[in-house]
Parts: sequence; structure tokens; C-alpha cells
Amino acid sequence: MKIKKLKNKLKKSFPAFDVREENNCRIVTGESDNWNDIINACSMCVSKDKNVHVVNDIRYTGKAEEPMRTPVEQDSFLEGKEPDVLVIGGGISGATILRELSKWKVDALLVEKESDLAMHASGRNDGEIHPGVDLAKGSLKQHYVLLGNRLFPDLSDKLDVPFDRCGQYACFTQGALIGFVGLYALKRKYIDGCSDTKIISGRTLRQKEPNSNPDFKFALYNPSAGCICPYGLTIACAENAVQNGAAVSLNTVVTGMTVENGKITAVQTNRGTLHPKIVINAAGVFAEEIAKMANDRFYSIHPRRGTNSILDRKAGRLMNGIASVKVLELHSGHTKGGGLLHTVHGNILAGPDAVETNERENFATTPESINTVFTKQKVTVPDLTERDIITYFTGVRAPDFEEDFIIENGRNTKNLIHCAAIQSPGLTTAPAVAKDVARMAIDILQAQKLVLRNDRFKSERKAPPRLAEMSVAKRNRLIKENPDYGQIVCRCEEISKGEIIDALNAPICVPTVDGVKKRVRPGMGRCQGGFCSPLVAQIIAEHQGIPLEQVTKAGEKAFLLFGETKGGDAQ
Repeated sequence: MKIKKLKNKLKKSFPAFDVREENNCRIVTGESDNWNDIINACSMCVSKDKNVHVVNDIRYTGKAEEPMRTPVEQDSFLEGKEPDVLVIGGGISGATILRELSKWKVDALLVEKESDLAMHASGRNDGEIHPGVDLAKGSLKQHYVLLGNRLFPDLSDKLDVPFDRCGQYACFTQGALIGFVGLYALKRKYIDGCSDTKIISGRTLRQKEPNSNPDFKFALYNPSAGCICPYGLTIACAENAVQNGAAVSLNTVVTGMTVENGKITAVQTNRGTLHPKIVINAAGVFAEEIAKMANDRFYSIHPRRGTNSILDRKAGRLMNGIASVKVLELHSGHTKGGGLLHTVHGNILAGPDAVETNERENFATTPESINTVFTKQKVTVPDLTERDIITYFTGVRAPDFEEDFIIENGRNTKNLIHCAAIQSPGLTTAPAVAKDVARMAIDILQAQKLVLRNDRFKSERKAPPRLAEMSVAKRNRLIKENPDYGQIVCRCEEISKGEIIDALNAPICVPTVDGVKKRVRPGMGRCQGGFCSPLVAQIIAEHQGIPLEQVTKAGEKAFLLFGETKGGDAQ
């Protein structure tokens, strides 16, 4: 659409806004106190040209966003370091990229502002490995999801991360739609590359999923869909990278950059100034801010919240795979009520919904989100009940207005690579995207010096032993070797003291209650740490040689204890 025609169209719907084209960008300007109007106006300005991106310069006058959370820590740990490649962001994108870089003889460093990896979207999603059936052909999402999906059996095996190719069902109560959906399935299978797509009858569906709605007439089925633990995979990739010579610096926030002659020459952090040869922007919802610092902003991120509920393992019987009811929403940019997923740990996960927001770090959960998901998914499985919820969580995704990934070199800045606008199915695509992004970085380095393969690269990473999954004989042998494995700390998940110490001895040690929880699962059960958290904290204190009062739940400020409440001689 010509810019003049677009201006007129925009003015008719949103008189307060204007748009102009500049440097392959459509820059939308104005002022509004209505965030949804801003989103809709910018979405209206999306171009059919994939190289043209919408930049949101509308001033939002509604609820102000809280300042970005930053670490308290201030030191010179990174001062003067000159890594070949600096990866910004410790989510699944950054972790998989770091692992790919460790296959080469390069000095690679990942910085993450939080106290642990996968603290944002990568640790706050449902863990589905998507088949790509609902993605537009020609999009980067669809290209990478087909490549990424195939990598998971081998990747999960090498990294010792549980993976289940459990299949996905899009279920229909309207039998009259079978002709239309059948044509859609044929297109997806033979034209769009989703070769496993097929239609199954309601009877076959109920054989596979006995608790699904008896009113379902048929389902669109993709057996290649699966699930994995998203934060477990992120941690495993980063640990494997560290084992192969890469480095990870947590509690490290990028505060600024020096750009000279179209090149980043310095990156300022709370832990010193770095001088990397290449910077990879994998900063999630903050990718646009990193692009601004690098003088390479040509897109905008609009955060989108999604809430999931985790159900008790006793509800695991309700679903064997992944399923959701569909009406007339075969092709939708983002979901409103998510689905149901049987996790690799035996729980049922319900969600997520999708709510536009201007807040990038507001992880609060609202009753409206829970109700939206359960209202929809009780149609999928009538026995679903909120009484089985043991916890819930909210994540914030990082889409651009084009609703596709941005995987490209900087447009103004020569030594910058963007891995941005990564939202669902970003977990699925990450291993494939990482291969290309790492290759882009190596190509830039190769122009400066000879870069060789890391002939000592080891693709395997061993997770701590999982006693709850062992036979009695194998468990007894392990306990005989190390009695700590015989001391159960978390009764819900059957986690021993030995497993907790293994987590603290891992290549990336995160000595917090939540850090241990994400690695070996104490506190993930029905009581959500009500009984075991004090014991976990005590083990951390002993292992780290620190007072119990210094142990935190999830980082620098999240203290569990503030001192004694009674004197030693109190009566």
C-alpha cells in the first residue's frame, strides 16, 4: 500500500496518529492513552514487503511502565574483556546460540541481567514443540519450525533433557467443517511442508484421548508435536556451552553502547565495559532497547502476556498429548485460550491466553486470564477443573508488528546480529535458528581472522540423576555410593539431598531456592515447596558456606529470612 493511501486509511480509524516511511521503516507517531488503539494502529501499518518493519513512536500516556529491573551488583568483573562474540540474553535463543558458538574456537560470552537463565519468556511458556501446522508458508517462523522440530529427539538425547513427541489435536464439534478443514490439511501436508498433517475421526480421537469431549466430530492431528521442559532445555544448552569453553555472566545488564563508524566498539554493563568483536541481540522483550543502544532500531516489540495454569499430577490422566477446541480459527496470529498439554513431568498445563500490554516485566496473574483459559478448555476436556490447579505463571512474549522473527545482520551497525521478535514457536525453532545465527557470526569473524572448529567440542551433557525415575535396585546402588541420595528432601517430587547438591555443583551454579527448583524440581509438587523449601535453603547455605539469612528465593533482593524473632534465652 502506498504511504499516502495508508496515511488516509490510518487517519480514518485513528485520527490522532500519523505514519511516514523512512529507511525501510513505517514509523507511526502520535499520542494516546489507549494501548489497544496503539497496537491496532501499528498493526494496520504492516507492509507486505518483509523488509519493511513498523516502528512504534506513539507516545503512550496511560499507565506508565515500571523501570526495567536491574541487578544490585556493581563490580569490574568484566572490565576490559574482549570477547569475539557477546550474546545478550539468557533465554532459549541466547543459550542455543552460545552452544552453537562453542563448536568453534571463539571466545563467546553470554550476559543475562537476571540471577538465572530462562527467567522471562523461555521459563514461562508451555514447552510445546510445535508442528508448524498453523503458520503461514514463507514466514521465518514456518521455515524454522519445520527444521527445529526434527532436531529435538537428538538434541534432547545429547543434553539429557526429557522430550515426549506426544502429538497435537485441533478438535472440532462442527462436523460440517470437515470438508473445509480437510482441504486445509491437504494444503498444509502437500504444499506447506507439514507432512504429518491429517484428519482423524472423533472415534479415533477418543481412542487416543479418552477424556476428550464426546461431542468432537473430528480433529486435525499432527503426531510430530511434542513437549519438553523449556527452562530445563535452556539451562542444559548453556551448561553444555560452558563445558565447551563458553562463558555465562548472570546478574549482568547492558546499560549502553559506544558506536563508532557503524560499529559497536564498547558495551557498558554493571560489571564493567566490554569490547566485543560481534554482538548478538537475543534480549527478548528488550531487543528493541538493545537495537536503540546500537543505533540499529528498525522494528518495535509490543509485549504480549500469556498465563498458564499447572494442574496436579493426579489430573495427568485427563490428557496424553496436546489438544484444544477449534471453532473457525484455523489460522490465527496468536491464541486467546491456549490448549491443554501433558508435560514431560506428568502434570497438565492449561493455557496460555494472549493479552497485549505495555509492561515487559509484569508477571502478575489475573482471575480473568485463568477464567478465559478454563472456559475454553473445559470444552476440550469436560472433567477439567480449577480445583486441580497447584500453581500458575504468566510470561511476556516479544512479538513485532509483523508477527514474524527478525534474524538478520544489523542494518546500520556492521558487527550486530539481531535474533529478535522471538515468540511462539520460538522454543521449537531455537536449535535451528541458533545454527544460522552462529554461522552469521562466524562469517563476520572469518573476514577478520581464521576461525577453526572446536575439535574438543562434546555434544553430550549429563543431567543430575533422577532418583524418582530409577528402579529400586539402581537407586539402592546409588545411595550406597553416596548416602545423600537416600535423604529425601522433597516428598512430593521425591528429590534427595544428593540431587540438590548435584545442582549446586553444576557448570552454572545458581545457589537460590528457585535456581535449584528449576534444575532438580524440589518444590514443584502439590505443596509447592511448603515443606521442603526450608530444607533446600539450609542445604544451599551449607554448600555455599554462607549464613542461612543470605540465601534468597530468586536473586539478590528475594531474601527468605530477616533474622531471629526471639532471643536465645526467651521464655
